[in-house]
Order: sequence, then structure tokens, then C-alpha cells
Amino acid sequence: MAFGGITAVFWLLVLTQVHGGASLSSGTADGMERWGYVEVRPKAHIFWWYIQSLQRVPSPMKPWPTILWLQGGPGQSGIGLGNFAEIGPLDVDLNPRNSTWLQKADLIFVENPVGVGFSYVDDLSALAKTDLQAAKDLAELLKELAKEIPTLQSSPLFLVGESYGGKLAAKTGVLVARAIRAGTLELTLGGVVLGDSWISPDDYALSYPWLLEGVSRLDDNAVGKGIMMAVKVKQQMAAGQFVAAYTTWVNLLDMIDSRSGSVNMENFMLDTTVSSVLSDSAARPLLLPGNSQAANNGSNKVSDTVNGFLKQKFKIIPKDFIWQQVSLQVFDALANDFMKPAINEVDELLSYGVNVTVYNGQYDVICSTLGAEAWVKRLKWDGLHNFLSLPRKPLHYCHPYYLTNGFVRSYKNLHFYWILGAGHTVPVDRPCTALYMISSIVQSPAN
Repeated sequence: MAFGGITAVFWLLVLTQVHGGASLSSGTADGMERWGYVEVRPKAHIFWWYIQSLQRVPSPMKPWPTILWLQGGPGQSGIGLGNFAEIGPLDVDLNPRNSTWLQKADLIFVENPVGVGFSYVDDLSALAKTDLQAAKDLAELLKELAKEIPTLQSSPLFLVGESYGGKLAAKTGVLVARAIRAGTLELTLGGVVLGDSWISPDDYALSYPWLLEGVSRLDDNAVGKGIMMAVKVKQQMAAGQFVAAYTTWVNLLDMIDSRSGSVNMENFMLDTTVSSVLSDSAARPLLLPGNSQAANNGSNKVSDTVNGFLKQKFKIIPKDFIWQQVSLQVFDALANDFMKPAINEVDELLSYGVNVTVYNGQYDVICSTLGAEAWVKRLKWDGLHNFLSLPRKPLHYCHPYYLTNGFVRSYKNLHFYWILGAGHTVPVDRPCTALYMISSIVQSPAN
């Protein structure tokens, strides 16, 4: 069957008003897709899109999983980037993607925080000003989706976040776990997955000089200067001076850009004339799509596809609404929280027994593997010593047994994947590896 019922004859429009106009939804006639809006709080409307897998098979031992994908930024659209460039069933040209994660799980794309993509606010005062508010909005959305999507009652839900989306996944995961424990949310939280995630800004900042020296992009003098700037970031964060820490961090990126020949901070193996992370005059570092192949399809093509094909398909998008791939307003609204870490949230998830998986691309700088290893070592979780003492297991996904394309280490409910040959967007740089990895993480019953 063609994805999404490409011709209008397959579309079914079912509009539902709940709680005085809080929810608006529609879907395809065969029930394989649903989408809609939820007013998560007054004047704040989140758009969601659920796609059921054609490979869905019943298994008493391994229930079919659902992945909720959270894009980074904050301010990037999951429908624009995560769907069309990374894990969705079609690419931006509407051609089938043979590495879609839909082969292993049902997918939910969420335009979050409010103001991103098809999500919107009635006025700018309703934009989320804190990570906690953005997480609360997602938790409120999930309460509605638990009613809206029947399969969620039996399907374990995995919150998968990339970049800043990983930080929001950790914070949302804590709220969801608490709600489940309190009996106010009927869901099974399968796990929280943190992909090249912005969990600990100071650990990442401290890793930049050493990593870039090791790959010959910074010399001794630049390394020394970078270390001093990174230490200042750490000191300012420790003092609660997060806005000042952000300024110092951006200055560090500026210095790296000038002294490294504009290394690509999302994939140091890609040669570019201007670092993607420093686009927009270094003002909004993680917001703009990267130079790793994810963005090379061209933002104009994505915009044309979403504002044309998808907007016509969804039908419930407000009249005259223009979808944009990134929202600078959303990023700026969260500026005060940008440098705040989320290590404590990861610790809380682990203490609840929630499965937490970290995966990182070898070539990423902005959320480097060195930085991820550093913040993991700062966890207070009682299983950390045993976790760190275990050897890594080599992965041979997609290749003959003698080729290694990653490593994994697991102890109890903490798992860490080192993905070789990938940058900040692992599903883009190593799509086959990412597909097998996520299948293992969510314990998919699909072959």
C-alpha cells in the first residue's frame, strides 16, 4: 500500500473536539496513520503524527514497540528532519527509505516544543520558557495520545531524542515515569534513548580541545586557549550563571572555528567552508540543520514537500499556516535553560529501573563521545561501577563478521552504543547500523 494513502481517495477525515476544543485529530481510512493537535495548555498547540508499521507482528514475548522521536535544536522540526532525512518511511522526494525505523517499530513524530513546525501558539507568551515546561507539554500530550492511539495500550513506548531532543527526552521520561508510578498515565515506558544528546554542556565543552587536537584540527596553542575557555564554562555553570556560560561557550566555538579551518562540529570528517554549528553568526548553535547529509537535501525542498504534500494530506493545519524547518523564536525562548544539564534526570530514570540507552557517533564534536563518556561517569547510579568495569562488545551490523561498525556496553538498565563512522546524526551517516541498533534497543519482534 502506498505510504499515507498518497491519493485523496484513501483519506478519511475524522475531527474530534475534546475538552472544549483541546484536541483535533484525523487519519487515514485504513487506520494506519493518525495525526492531530493537542492543546497541552492554554494557547499552546502541539502537532503529532502516528504511523503504524506494516511489519507489525504479534509476539507474546516481545510486544511491538512504539518510538516517539524528538528532534533537537531546540527549534528543529521532527517532521522535516527526523522524518524526511533520518528515520521516516519516505525521503524528501517521497521515495521509500529502505532503512526506515518503521520496519522495527511504530513511529510518532512530535513537533516540539510548541512553536516548532506545525505546532503553534496563539501568542508568543505561550512559548515554553524552560526545559521543564517543554517536558510537561510532552507529558500532557502523551496523556491524550494514550487515549487517541489504541495500540499504545499494549505497545511499550520509547522516547528517542537526538541532540537537544535527547535532553528533553530525559526530562520528559522522568515526568512520564512519575505519572505511571502514580497511576495517572496508562502507558508502558519501554525506555529513553539519548542520541548524541545535549545532556551535559560543560563535559562537551571540555572535550572539544582534546578531540580536535587528536584529529589534527587544533594546534597546541589553540588547545590551551580552548581548555581555559571550557573551564570557564564549567565554572559559570557551577555558579548557576547559565546565560554567561552560554556566551563563553559560543566564544569557544568561535575560537575553534577560526583556528581549525572551520571544522564541521557535527562531523569532523566532513569538509565545509563554514561550520554548520556556527551558522547564523554563532547565535543559535544547535538549531540549524547540520552539514552531515541530513541537511544536504536542501531546506527548500523539505519546505516544499511539507507545505505541499503533507499539508494537503493532513487537512487540519490552520489556514494560511506556513511550516518552517526551524524556529528561532522557540530557541530564543529557551535560551536561559540552554546550558542547564540533565544528568540528574538520567540518574532518576535509572533509579526507577527505566532502560536508558546512550548512543554516540564517532565523528561528532558538538555532542562528542568523549563528553558523553564523561557525563556518564558522573552518574550517581549504584550500578555505575559495574557498568564501567565491563568490556565492550563489538557490533558487526550490516557487514561480514570481520568488520566492526560499533561497540556496546550494557549493565542492568544502562546501555551505551559507540557508533563508528557517524557524526551527530547517526541514522543519516550510518542508516543500516542505526536500524539494527534501534531494533536491538526496542527489542523489536521483526526479523
